[in-house]
Amino acid sequence: MSTNRVSIDLNADLGEGFGRWTLTDDEELLSVVTSANVACGFHAGDAATMRRVCELAATRGVRIGAQVSYRDLAGFGRRSMDVPAAELAAEVAYQIGALEVFARAAGSRVAYVKPHGALYNRVVGDAEQAAAVVEGVLLAGRTLPVLGLPGSRLHEAAAAAGLPVVTEAFGDRAYRSDGSLLPRGQEGAVVTDPAEVVERSVALARLGTVTAHGGASVSVRARSLCLHGDTPGAVELARRVRESLESSGVRVEAFT
Repeated sequence: MSTNRVSIDLNADLGEGFGRWTLTDDEELLSVVTSANVACGFHAGDAATMRRVCELAATRGVRIGAQVSYRDLAGFGRRSMDVPAAELAAEVAYQIGALEVFARAAGSRVAYVKPHGALYNRVVGDAEQAAAVVEGVLLAGRTLPVLGLPGSRLHEAAAAAGLPVVTEAFGDRAYRSDGSLLPRGQEGAVVTDPAEVVERSVALARLGTVTAHGGASVSVRARSLCLHGDTPGAVELARRVRESLESSGVRVEAFT
């Protein structure tokens, strides 16, 4: 692959606070990433936080994405839930609409949608829940790009509905040999060594490959690379990843 053609988006989960409780260093991460997955109040986030993050993102030219989730504040959206399809579609549309108000007020707009946590993992293989997420995007009245894992049922449903799909990879998450993510409850699911995260991120961007849990090399072609904002040292790690990408000839730019 020729380095002068390689480009990748850097996204991070932001706005993951609630009231007086904060989790992510939104201001600093917005100086590194090109796309912001903003929590819309269901797994984290509230009106004031959404407004603040949208204003910061708009000022810095960072794209704003709606990070939609199951309604699970207590579990940070990481608990498996069985939500009827019609209800899930309505809740996805509700979250997008809420964020759109603040994005527009900041002079920007919601540019894409990305599920969070348990919903993200569920729609990799669950066709019904994937279709409900897509219905929610359409219900919100926009043909927004949908960010998710390559080969997921979510992307199948989105493409069938005429929505753009954007493939995503993770430098700090372990993969299984089939290209899916190792569940967080399993040992080694989160890669914590900064040097390893940087190395994996560059390989994903330049070569489209990652070493899976167990040692196999897996093809993961992605247009966007996620940097988790809730990990210790997230800001410094994000800076190292971006610097390493750029020094290896990768252009870091938003996909929208």
